[in-house]
Amino acid sequence: MNLTASGNGMKSDPLEAEVSRFIWESKYRGRAGDRIVDDTVRDTWRRVARAISRAEPADRQRWQAAFLTLLDGFRFLPGGRILAGAGTGFKVTLFNCFVMGTIGDSIDGIFGALREGAITMQQGGGVGYDFSSLRPRGTPARGVGSIASGPVSFMGLWDSMCATMLSTGSRRGAMMATLRCDHPDIETFVTAKQAPGALCHFNLSVQVSDAFMAAVRADREWALVFPAAGGEPPGEEVVLRDWTGREGAMRCRVHRRLRARNLWDSILRATYDHAEPGVLFIDCINRLNNLHYRERLTATNPCGEIPLPPYGACDLGSINLTQFVREPFSAGARLDEDTLAETARLATRFLDDVIDVSRFPLRREAEAARNTRRIGLGITGLADALVMLGLDYGSEEARAVATGIMRTVCLAAYRTSIELAAEKGMFPAFARDGYLSSPFIAGLPADIRDAVAKHGIRNSHLIAIAPTGSISLLANNISSGIEPAFAAGYSRNVLDASGDVRAFELTDRAVASWQRTRLPSQSRLPPAFRSAAELSPREHLLMQAALQPFVDNAISKTINVAEETSFEDFRGVYDMAYDLGLKGCTTFRVSPARAAILSAGNEGANAPHCCVMEREAD
Repeated sequence: MNLTASGNGMKSDPLEAEVSRFIWESKYRGRAGDRIVDDTVRDTWRRVARAISRAEPADRQRWQAAFLTLLDGFRFLPGGRILAGAGTGFKVTLFNCFVMGTIGDSIDGIFGALREGAITMQQGGGVGYDFSSLRPRGTPARGVGSIASGPVSFMGLWDSMCATMLSTGSRRGAMMATLRCDHPDIETFVTAKQAPGALCHFNLSVQVSDAFMAAVRADREWALVFPAAGGEPPGEEVVLRDWTGREGAMRCRVHRRLRARNLWDSILRATYDHAEPGVLFIDCINRLNNLHYRERLTATNPCGEIPLPPYGACDLGSINLTQFVREPFSAGARLDEDTLAETARLATRFLDDVIDVSRFPLRREAEAARNTRRIGLGITGLADALVMLGLDYGSEEARAVATGIMRTVCLAAYRTSIELAAEKGMFPAFARDGYLSSPFIAGLPADIRDAVAKHGIRNSHLIAIAPTGSISLLANNISSGIEPAFAAGYSRNVLDASGDVRAFELTDRAVASWQRTRLPSQSRLPPAFRSAAELSPREHLLMQAALQPFVDNAISKTINVAEETSFEDFRGVYDMAYDLGLKGCTTFRVSPARAAILSAGNEGANAPHCCVMEREAD
């Protein structure tokens, strides 16, 4: 590997910001009880590089050295569970998040699923669930002569479990709950978090289908249905639908009908006022799934960047783009694409090795991960890198550069995965014709498609863009994921090791770099700097859409919306997201109903949706 050490990283302390040292010590510094294992952050990198290189069948010293160079200077940021757990000997998973198995529609099924979630969360994984398999409220449970209380009532069990399992420490449990837009309890689900303190450990997302969007736009009625139990009274309306946890089309009883546009408006009104629920365009997710031939996806990890099948897991890491800008803030500022591509190649191998060294809370999670070998290589620090290049985040030129970055990372990852398949073997669930027929794979360059046909591929999916909340703070407060910088300077609350809140005054990484080098006559802010609140929803959406063609999993992105935005204009954000072919949409609008973790004067309530403490899964 020809990566070079980053700058003066081996001479100076890599932890430049106070919050970075705090994050490292509270979340990622290796300890054995009261004994400190990692004296410095470089010791953390060595521990991780040594642990991950053990997956290599040969030349382990070579790969350990390569992985250490990869991590040096925060060039590559593995997911938080990797940083915290690799090489410690603790019985923890290195996977940040899981989607759990289908919840059986019975007391045994519900509490069995709850138990699996508790075991997974205890070992460090966030969890996602599709609650659509549970019968609606008011439905007779004929076997025991009682009445079902509905999926939302049982979500409270998970919320309490999560609060109990992770009641102390610097991490908070993260969970995702999804529900179909045609489930009879969808309206209750949409408003489930509006009471103070309700389901505070859950993120909520509605599975929105193409059929529903067509009904909304045609102003038609929409049927709310659930699989028929048999023995329905004569005259009951029944339709055929594919359903969560069931094989093939099911006879579903129509419980009632309502105007599709009214339901859509209720979803958006809840989001307008409370920032929940998010929306998953579930048919788009499944159309573009590389494994469309063997699985149907109905849930995601807690922040939405990895749609997963039952017991699927996300193995995450992000390339820090600020480390690839040469001559920042100058007329000659440029991105080192060759080094970026080489970093993506090595990071792909690193994440593939994580699968083989990680523990798994459940046997079925291990089987799912090893059968498909999904990874999620992403980017972070995009906004800061654009500022360093002199580019306005909302500009067409910035989107073109960002698209080029994502293309470089994606193609390097795919070519590496093909090489790994030739070296180590393809993922076991690979089926050549089915895989090559995926629209995403069909859109890759011909040389990649031909190589897949010849050699197979090591990983079913390779690219995901995560929110990277904590690990971006660790890397000296770079901008998170592909989000714009929140503000030039702001206050942020962070949990310490005992679970208490500590406030930090932060300066955006690109702004801090600019201020160290600017002349007295120059502005306090870099010329290209724009905060998240200064960008229009359209500019947010266009950036997400620009990158999605090179992301085979999904993108965690918050669309900031100004408080004064009318509901009709807000509604248009979701119409635009759907028309752009996005896999999902999450918005955040300041409102009296929603508190924020960040504060920067009047901008404080514009906190990114993914960055409140209870949402962070890393």
